Amino acid sequence: MSFKKQYLKSKPVCKVTFKLTKEEAKNAENVRLVGDFNDWDLSSIPMKKLKNGSFSSTVELPKDAEYQFRYLLDDQEWENDWNADAYVTSPISFDDNSVVTV
Repeated sequence: MSFKKQYLKSKPVCKVTFKLTKEEAKNAENVRLVGDFNDWDLSSIPMKKLKNGSFSSTVELPKDAEYQFRYLLDDQEWENDWNADAYVTSPISFDDNSVVTV
């Protein structure tokens, strides 16, 4: 699990590419990136599944903010990004949410 940040000079946004390996995705058929940036929409568009079985998704996020997120595997199991910038306890499930700071 990891993400790559690319700050744009033309706009006050950061393109963040989230990646999840096949092993980290626990051989899931689909993975959704769910978080503050999409109102925790459980029906959000699944991440793109790559030929090697890993998953990737790129999101443009306004700069100078923190966003909580998690990965939803096969619409059943939640997974954190263990390389996140920070972790915050969810007020709903009391699990840790991953945090990306841009």
